[in-house]
Amino acid sequence: MNYLVITPARNEGSHLQKTIDSVAAQTLPPQKWIIVNDGSTDNTRQIIDAAARRHSWIQAVHRPDRGFRQQGGGVIEAFYDGFRLLGEEPWDYLVKLDADLSFAPDFFSSCLARFATDPRLGIGGGTICGEADGILVKESQGDPPFHVRGATKIYRRACWQVIGGLLQAPGWDTLDEVKANMFGWKTYSFPELQLLHHRHTGNADGAWKNWVKNGRANYIVGYHPLFMFFKCVRRLFERPYGVVAAGLWYGFITGYLARMPRIQEPEVIRYLRRQQLRRLLLRPSIWAGK
Repeated sequence: MNYLVITPARNEGSHLQKTIDSVAAQTLPPQKWIIVNDGSTDNTRQIIDAAARRHSWIQAVHRPDRGFRQQGGGVIEAFYDGFRLLGEEPWDYLVKLDADLSFAPDFFSSCLARFATDPRLGIGGGTICGEADGILVKESQGDPPFHVRGATKIYRRACWQVIGGLLQAPGWDTLDEVKANMFGWKTYSFPELQLLHHRHTGNADGAWKNWVKNGRANYIVGYHPLFMFFKCVRRLFERPYGVVAAGLWYGFITGYLARMPRIQEPEVIRYLRRQQLRRLLLRPSIWAGK
């Protein structure tokens, strides 16, 4: 089994070296690791170039600075700049890895062992954690069972080919899983394989912008309005109180008001909404186990 890793990085000078050290220490190293500097204005470029000089399996890619942080889609644009360099290189698994993570030396060997034991597992990954009093604590408690955090996604090649790659817009890390499940693949995280996230999700943009982005992503991939309403009601009791629910609902509703384009895959939207209505009716679904 061989795997390739692609890491988009924008202004990650404070944390990137920790990720490089973690990957370099793996008992099962990647066949290739492409680190894409997405127009950073700090020392990210220098850190990537130094790592590429030390390790022949690391390849550096440098994108020009677009002048701003592009939520959601920007990271996938950078990812694809790395993906295009793979050409016809063979691989069994493709990893999209963030640039602000630390993890154990056996992380990737353990992940791939789980893929080996479940031939229908199409997308998997570790559990993203923060640190509190020296203890790793899962960063998000409300993720559905089919969700794998975008910071650590591993794609089996056959599944990647079926889903047709990633959407270059907010919602990419939900759409891939929905499509995989629609085509009969499994998607789930590995609770016991924890990664330390050095910058909590959403910190780069602020809490309000992050939740508005998430609501917009739900609109783009075609969430059912009724399901979204109840999702926001449930999030009223999540800290920061009111901000999460209001940001999600604002991002979702303004997608309608601005007539923003949705994914052009009606069969995927129909599948997603059926699953959401089944969840609301307390019937088996990808939200609650089939």
